[in-house]
Amino acid sequence: MAKRRKEKDESEDKPFKLPKFDKEKFLKRERRNIKTTILSFILGLIIAIISFGFWVLLSGNSMRWPLVIIFGILTGSWLKYFFIRLKIDLTDFTKKNWLSSYMIYFFTWLVILMILVNPPFYDEEEPYLKLVVLPEMQEPGGDVIFVAKITDNEGIKKSSIQLDITDPDGNTTSISPSEYEYDDIIAKFVFENNQNLIGEFTYTLSVEDIKGKTAKKTGSFSYSEDIIEITSSRFENITSGDDITIEVDEKISPENFRVYYRLNDGEEINVDRKYVDIKSEYESSPEYEGWEENSKYNMTVFAEVSYYFTNINNKYSNIVEDNTSYEFSTGTASKIGSETPPMPWNWTKNSNDQAPVLLNYDNAKSNKSPLLPHPRSLKTPGFEIIIFLISLGAVVLIFKYRKKDKRK
Repeated sequence: MAKRRKEKDESEDKPFKLPKFDKEKFLKRERRNIKTTILSFILGLIIAIISFGFWVLLSGNSMRWPLVIIFGILTGSWLKYFFIRLKIDLTDFTKKNWLSSYMIYFFTWLVILMILVNPPFYDEEEPYLKLVVLPEMQEPGGDVIFVAKITDNEGIKKSSIQLDITDPDGNTTSISPSEYEYDDIIAKFVFENNQNLIGEFTYTLSVEDIKGKTAKKTGSFSYSEDIIEITSSRFENITSGDDITIEVDEKISPENFRVYYRLNDGEEINVDRKYVDIKSEYESSPEYEGWEENSKYNMTVFAEVSYYFTNINNKYSNIVEDNTSYEFSTGTASKIGSETPPMPWNWTKNSNDQAPVLLNYDNAKSNKSPLLPHPRSLKTPGFEIIIFLISLGAVVLIFKYRKKDKRK
């Protein structure tokens, strides 16, 4: 026991000696690492240029991006051959060194390729064109508004923007934008059916960018009578218990639309749907404010069609006005004019500050309610998210290999 204690004391008294630093070996290794870093960068640059060539040649192929990405990833295996051909000493090249070299190659290739396939180096995309027709079915006397969102990487030739409309008789009218909005990316056109023609109209909207690429949108809209119609069977001496039923042709818009009426050109009185999910049937009653006992009214019904472009809070809308004016008279009933008419959801206010009565087809609190068009924002994750995830994975792997090296 005493012998062991003595041996232990002697080992503790023995002075610690730093390992001998091999300066030449250290400089040699660092020079090698600098060379491999530069060569990895150069290979990434070369493969990015080659990949860009493949990307251009594969234009129109649905597998273009997958093929180019696979090519870039697999070509990283050339690193070892590249180093050997240039007589790089790989004797003590660890897995961590290989991973670092590959990451330098990969991100160089990826960043350079992303730069090359986008403007100002390359632009193969035609202008982006989103067109909305408000409404798609109108009554004689009303106009049709066309609202187009037009964007392009390089720029648009404003002089090329043209809307051609062909009427049912085969005559074509060309219309230029009446105004531009939001840094000129929104163009508005107004078509007035001055001859009050009935039937289907066709349109073609064309736009050209500064490099000559053209985008077109075609479609149709129509003019028709009786788009809006009151189908109630009783018009005289109605009371709060009588329903006023209204039918609207749902073809006026693919979106939901708001229906309302005016009494003797008074305030708007919004109308609920008879069945929440059916766009064509609406129902009202003399119990709403605006009606009075023992009175006569001329009622005109309207439908408002509207649209919001994503990430643009401006409301674009137009009105369909029923050409038929209906005459109503009310009797005696205490509930006539006693109820607050329903209102649409106000997206500028909090849910607690909404109107006391909301339209049954526009209530954001209800998951079952089919809402009217409203401001929408959309943020899609870009390619930078993929780069971030790959970078995060690379950092984790590097730290993992470092820990393994320390344990060794």
